[in-house]
Amino acid sequence: MHNGKQRYCAFSLVELLVVLSIIALLLTIVSPKYFKDIDQAKETTLKKDLQIMRESLDKYYGDHQYYPESLERLVEEQYIRSLPIDPITERADTWLAIEAEPPLNGIADIKSGAEGVARDGSLYGDW
Repeated sequence: MHNGKQRYCAFSLVELLVVLSIIALLLTIVSPKYFKDIDQAKETTLKKDLQIMRESLDKYYGDHQYYPESLERLVEEQYIRSLPIDPITERADTWLAIEAEPPLNGIADIKSGAEGVARDGSLYGDW
């Protein structure tokens, strides 16, 4: 039975404000590192994608003695499963195909169509 007095268990406004301020402080410390790590991961992925596509172009040339006329040809002939998404532009249609030097025809190299500067100071389009 109750003796007429009820006791409420709750947090006071001051306690809630202290907890919220601690959470906000932790977020301001962690968030810059988080975004830096995301940028680093995107750049690493871009470098790896370029490496894989360049190797695929070289293998295609080695097999056929000419370069493919399009990047889609690499997919059609299963040199790559699909055209990767550029992690910087977040699109698969921004790759810049570099034509082979005459007398050869076709795509001999590929670059990213992303604009901007990488963390090391180089341009994404120069990779």
